[in-house]
Amino acid sequence: METLDINEIINLLFVLSIAASVAGFMAGLLGVGGGIIIVPALYYAFTVLDFDVATRMHLSVGTSLAIIIPTSIISTKTHMDYDAVDFKLIKSFGIFILLGVIGGTFLAVNLKTPAFILFFSIMAFIVGLFFIFFREQLLKNPKMISDSAKNISGIIIGFISVLLGIGGGSLMVPFMRTFGYDIRRSIGTAAGVGFLIAVFGTITMITGGKIVNNISTPYSIGYVNLLGFLVFVPVTMIMARVGAKAVYKIEKNILSKIFGIFLIVVSIRSFFEYLSIS
Repeated sequence: METLDINEIINLLFVLSIAASVAGFMAGLLGVGGGIIIVPALYYAFTVLDFDVATRMHLSVGTSLAIIIPTSIISTKTHMDYDAVDFKLIKSFGIFILLGVIGGTFLAVNLKTPAFILFFSIMAFIVGLFFIFFREQLLKNPKMISDSAKNISGIIIGFISVLLGIGGGSLMVPFMRTFGYDIRRSIGTAAGVGFLIAVFGTITMITGGKIVNNISTPYSIGYVNLLGFLVFVPVTMIMARVGAKAVYKIEKNILSKIFGIFLIVVSIRSFFEYLSIS
């Protein structure tokens, strides 16, 4: 890792602060953990810091999950003020989410960086398309689904969320809407589920990096980087509360499409990164 000059440090802090603001706001507004924005921002930062390319993506994902912990707490607490968090569902759904988290972490610690980036690129593209074309269509036609389908979906949500370094809201909100939940209650409950994913995902990524792979990246514990965590957390905590309050005041359809387009751009950029290091 090379020494940074003052201009590089300022640029790094500026990029991270902007990304943290957007990620935190999206976390509260759309019920997403913000990780799909945090991960590429952290990857850029770790590239500037010249961290080992073999661990950059793993650190980005693990650190993102850690950052989402306080963000999801603030978001969940705000939605609780509006009685929009279904803790009964979280309790029944939680164990299957955690099983998915464990499976996702096992795969994550064994993936090479190029494959990890390619997976992130593909999933970001899919989620982006969903936000642009399908999110609102899905929300118009809620229907009941079986408990078994719900449990299997919980495992899938936990599994994919860890691999993307997200709180699961991008997956959880539309899923809840398919079995009849109000949009605001879906967002509030997704924030609570995001807390579970973030906490257990962080624990497993720390364990996987420190014990399984025995990495020794500067200022990191396992696959969680403390510098990235300290820069992001204050900003995301503030902006998550702002975003959660905005849910009840503004129309989100246009914003969802803008967010989807942003994810498509992130996906394309990640794919080029994959080509450059593979």
